Amino acid sequence: MEQLTKQKGLTGFQLKYIAMLLMVLDHIHYFFEFTGKIPIWFSMLGRLSAPLFLFCIIEGFTHTHNRKKYFLQIYGIAIAMGLLQFLFMTTGIHRGDGFYPQNQMLATFTILLIILQGIDWCAHKKWVRGIAAILAPILYAYFVVFIGSMIPSTWTYISFLHYSILPIHAWISDGGTFFILQGILIYLFRKKRKMQAIVFFVSTILIYGVLPLATMPGLTIKFMLTDAFEWMGAFAAVIMLMYNGERGTGNKKFFYWFYPGHIYILYSLSCVLYFIMNK
Repeated sequence: MEQLTKQKGLTGFQLKYIAMLLMVLDHIHYFFEFTGKIPIWFSMLGRLSAPLFLFCIIEGFTHTHNRKKYFLQIYGIAIAMGLLQFLFMTTGIHRGDGFYPQNQMLATFTILLIILQGIDWCAHKKWVRGIAAILAPILYAYFVVFIGSMIPSTWTYISFLHYSILPIHAWISDGGTFFILQGILIYLFRKKRKMQAIVFFVSTILIYGVLPLATMPGLTIKFMLTDAFEWMGAFAAVIMLMYNGERGTGNKKFFYWFYPGHIYILYSLSCVLYFIMNK
């Protein structure tokens, strides 16, 4: 009876497939919005994708037998995608309207995994390594700003490092600081599934709903419903609660390559379509 109960719900792979589908919808709108033909609800549904992948990344980190390999796979793809973004930025190679992909979610996950490893080290009383791993990615952002303000000629090098081996959490628009904080909360409540979902839901509403309304004069509820709808990601908590704790069956490498693969395929198609529509 216990085994049957455990099997109810969604496995880790099923969660990833749901997140993947929602991500594709989001990116179809992201890359083809210029056509005026893609409905906004594609992106509204897409707000659930990143939180679900965040949840799966944390589950993967918690249960993997080789954290170093797990980290390096994500970090390696993050570096490759960051270098491509830097190339788009600095060479002028982009779509006719100047648009290019700015997808650094894996860089966000890279920073998060370092901090989570630090938390785990502290839990095992490896204080020096643990505190260093937690603080280094956070303080690095302030360090580079200080260096850049003191020596302006270093900004180009700092930018290159950001888009390659040393991403800066405060500079990432696709994820970034608040998303990392939510990842830490999800990890800390990983053994209490209902509380984990509640904490994620409430923090999302506060960060992306209440905070903007309280700090940005003139921001309206209507605008939050039609444009600034990042808060809709809070409803990913419902799907998180469906997770049954099992890995499930599937090809884990598929997800690593699908993320960058579909981004650059969609971007290339958008470039071709933009050219056709404006020639």
